[in-house]
Amino acid sequence: MSRRIEIELTSKREDGTWTWRAAGAREPKGVVDASVVPGGASVKDVLRAEVETDLDGTRVLSIQPPKQKTARTGLLELIPSDKPFEPVTQKLARKERRDDGKRGPRRDRPAAKDGEKQDRPQRPRRPHFETPPEVPMRPKAKRLRAGRAHVDAVLADLPEAQRAIAEKVLSGGVPAVRAAVEQQNKQAVAAGQEKIPADGLVQMAEQLLPRLRVAEWLDKAEGAQKIIGDIDLRDLRAIVVASNDPVIARDESTRALADAMKSALTKRQDEETKNWLDDIQAATKVGRVVRALKLSSQPPKAGVPFPPPLAAQLAAATTAALTIDAPADRWIALLEAAAFSPVRLQVNPVSPSSAVSPELTKTVMRLAPLMPQIAALFGVVVDPKAPAPRPLRPQRSDKPQGKKDAARGDRPPRQPRPADGARKPAGGAQKPAGVTSAPVAPEDAPSAPVAPAAEEAVAPETVVDPAVAEPTAPTE
Repeated sequence: MSRRIEIELTSKREDGTWTWRAAGAREPKGVVDASVVPGGASVKDVLRAEVETDLDGTRVLSIQPPKQKTARTGLLELIPSDKPFEPVTQKLARKERRDDGKRGPRRDRPAAKDGEKQDRPQRPRRPHFETPPEVPMRPKAKRLRAGRAHVDAVLADLPEAQRAIAEKVLSGGVPAVRAAVEQQNKQAVAAGQEKIPADGLVQMAEQLLPRLRVAEWLDKAEGAQKIIGDIDLRDLRAIVVASNDPVIARDESTRALADAMKSALTKRQDEETKNWLDDIQAATKVGRVVRALKLSSQPPKAGVPFPPPLAAQLAAATTAALTIDAPADRWIALLEAAAFSPVRLQVNPVSPSSAVSPELTKTVMRLAPLMPQIAALFGVVVDPKAPAPRPLRPQRSDKPQGKKDAARGDRPPRQPRPADGARKPAGGAQKPAGVTSAPVAPEDAPSAPVAPAAEEAVAPETVVDPAVAEPTAPTE
C-alpha cells in the first residue's frame, strides 16, 4: 500500500538518476529515476512523494512539484496627504445634580411636570429565608465488627468431617443443614446415586448448635466491650437481648459478661437520651426547626417520654416557621418532618396566602392521617381508618440512580390494598386511602386558632409514638 512522505534530494548521478532520503532522517533512502523528478529540482530540495514499501525496499512512485507562492493582489495603497494635521479635542458636559443629591435624571420613569409630585412604584417584596447558624453534630456511633476467635477455637476442636456441618449451622442454623442435605440428595438421585441419610447429619447439627451459638455471642460481646463508649445502641441492645437465650444464659462463661453488657446498655441509654434532648434544644434555639423535628422522631429508645416544656417550645417554633408568605418548599419540608414527630398534633399554622402548589397539596393529602388539623386547613377530609404513611426515604445525590430508581422518581409510597380487594379505577392518579380532597382557595380557607400557651398546649403525658419514633430498633 502506497503512502506519502517528504523526501530530500541528496545528489544527482551522471546517469541522470537522483538519490534521496526521508526529510530529516537517514532512512528510508534510495534512488529515483529522473523522469519522476519534476523539472527545476535541485539538490537539498524537500518534495512530497508517494512511496511504496515491500521486501525489496522503498520505491518512489511519484513526486509532486513544490507549491508556488502566489503573489498577493488587491492591496490598498496609502497615499500621503499634504494637509497639515489638526488634533481632535473632546469636552465632557457637566451633569446636573438632582434635589436628592444624585447626578442626572432618572431614566426608568418619565419626568414629573411642574408642581406635580412623582409617585415611586412599590416593588413587591419577595419572601426571604435566612439560613440559621450551624449546630455542631455529634460523631456517628460505631457499628459492631465482631471477631471469630471463639468460633475458630470451636471449629479447630471439631473433626474434619464435622467442620462443614458447623459452618452451615453458623450461616443458617439447623434449617440450613436440612436444606443442604435435601439439595445434595436431589443431585444424587439425578445422577443415579444413593441418598445421604439426613437424620444423622441433622442430629449432629443440633448437638453443635449450643457450642457455636455461645462462641458467636462471646465474639460479639467482646467486640462490643472494646468500643463500649461509642458502639451503636442497636448493636449493644441486640447483644443484651441475645444474652437472654437459655443456651447462652446457662453457660458460666457468659454470665459475668452478660451482666456487664446489661449495665453498659442502661448507662448508654441514659447518656444518649440526655444528648438527644440537648441536641433538640440546641437546634430549636438557633432556628434549625426541621433538624429538631427529625431528631425528635428518632429517640435512642422507643417509648422515651418527651418533656412537655420542650414539646411546647418545638411546636411553637414549628408553627412560627410555617408563615403565611413562606414558600411551598419550606412548608413541605416542615410538614414532612413534623408529621413523624411527637408534636405533630400541636402544630397549628395559618393557611398560606399565596396559591397552593400541587406539590404542597400532594404532601398534605399524604400526611393527612397523621396531621388532621393541617388537612382541615387545606380542605382535606381524612378517614379515621386510613393507614398512617411512612417517612420518605432520603435520596443520595452522590450515588447514580439505576433504571428502577430513575423511573420511580419521587413517586409516593404504595398504599395498601383495601380489605375488599378493590383496585383503583383505570386512568387517573390514585389518592391515598381514606383521604378525599376538597381544595379551598387561600382567601376562603378557614382560619386556624393561634398556638396556645406553653402550659396549655402540651399534655403532661406526651410520649413518643414507638411505631413512628424508632421503626427499625429491635424490641426488648
